[in-house]
Amino acid sequence: MTALIRYQAALLVRSQRWLPPFILYAAVLAVGVRSGEPVLDSLGYAAAFLLPVAAWLVRVCVTGEPPAARACVAATAGPARAHLACVLVALGTAVTLGTAATAVVALVSDPADTGHRVRVPLLPATGAGLLAMLTCALLGTAVGAVTNRPVLLTRGRAVPAMLLAAVLTMVAGGSPARAAVSGLVTGSHSGRVPLPLLPPAAAALVAAAAIAASCALTARRSP
Repeated sequence: MTALIRYQAALLVRSQRWLPPFILYAAVLAVGVRSGEPVLDSLGYAAAFLLPVAAWLVRVCVTGEPPAARACVAATAGPARAHLACVLVALGTAVTLGTAATAVVALVSDPADTGHRVRVPLLPATGAGLLAMLTCALLGTAVGAVTNRPVLLTRGRAVPAMLLAAVLTMVAGGSPARAAVSGLVTGSHSGRVPLPLLPPAAAALVAAAAIAASCALTARRSP
């Protein structure tokens, strides 16, 4: 599996298909995160937009190989393992991107509540932001896993389904992503740093189920 992950990571880097989601995320942060803004609000904003970016990265990874190369890798390592490597590379990339964004946001933001009256401890706030980022990265990966190949094979169906699912996952009641982001925003209003442990745990279960289902379907649909 390690060799497969290295192969998929190298393929992602060489293809430069990671650039559009990275540039989009950087642009969103440049517009929405400003120096001196409350740190928890800014972390919530950055976490929320990581979700669709993570889903996009899954699409980039699972569609990055030509069909012939994909067939060769599947024949050598097994279709499920090959697909799992693609999704894990996408998840790792999203987590890395979210971690970097958290560090930048923590550096430029004001460690204070929404009204800039109550000081917010920066280190716990950064930890809460990392947990929210992880939650959104996991759920974005789950969205990407169930809206791209092998579930949806055509771009005309996969891309709209992925975008719609990403939005619904972010705003639906009971969503771990919504709970994590809302916790940061609420904490910013009160000046208290939340400890969102339940949302990432729930997101990990959802992501594991989605990834397992997509890998099983890959194995079933492969010749």
